Amino acid sequence: MKNPFEVIPGKIFEIIQESPLIKTLRIRPEKSIKFKTGQFVELSIPGIGEGPFTPSSSHFVSNTMDITIMKTGFVTDHVHELQVGDRVGIRGPYGKGYPIEKFKNKDVVIMGGGVGLAPTRSLFLTLIDEVDNYKSITFLGGAKTPKDFIYKDAISKWRKIDRVNFLRTVDLVPEDQKWDENTGVVTTLLEKIDIDPKNNPSVVCGPPIMMKFGTFALKDYGFTDENIYLSMEKKMYCGFGECRHCVIGKYYACKDGPVFTYEMIKNEEAIWE
Repeated sequence: MKNPFEVIPGKIFEIIQESPLIKTLRIRPEKSIKFKTGQFVELSIPGIGEGPFTPSSSHFVSNTMDITIMKTGFVTDHVHELQVGDRVGIRGPYGKGYPIEKFKNKDVVIMGGGVGLAPTRSLFLTLIDEVDNYKSITFLGGAKTPKDFIYKDAISKWRKIDRVNFLRTVDLVPEDQKWDENTGVVTTLLEKIDIDPKNNPSVVCGPPIMMKFGTFALKDYGFTDENIYLSMEKKMYCGFGECRHCVIGKYYACKDGPVFTYEMIKNEEAIWE
């Protein structure tokens, strides 16, 4: 049985500057780390500390791991100072991921905003690895400006995949930036798709305010509460349910989530905070 406290050393072999505040670390751990898309790991920097992050790579890849991280505080500031060749530690995975076995033979809608594109990228890559298992995969991605959009280099490749519909939008377009796709909040992309929501799954991940209105928009579109999946990763901390930082009513995000259906948590207090 795997020791849940074990920290597996790894080395950074590539760093991708996704946006001014977001980087993707590509890490090669000393031994393979298997996870289920939607689960999270604790990434540690020796002598600095650790933080919880959701891998942004496919769960079918275990010899390397991508972790996309926004610069937001003490640990992430140090993460953004790391260089290729630096060593980090990974413990986990923890929590429960997306139940993709329930998504088979269905039209899957994924809505991601900002750094919330990271866990949804993991889900998206996992699904397209077995794309024939699904009727269609629709990705609705949003960012503040074109410069803030991450994974830019992969978009054209993803759009060529059969059964995949990848739509993007930005809140605004500054005069010094170019953009020829949709402008508006990410929920406006629902106006551009034609999917029967009955019995089909939808996924939403992003900043709390985006998840709140994304969930309400999906409900208005016709998706049911039990078929709207939320990644409540903002509330994660220790990974073991000891610090109680991640309590959502009767649930712990680190053990019972971070993936929940809206049906499970809709009556709990302050879920969007």
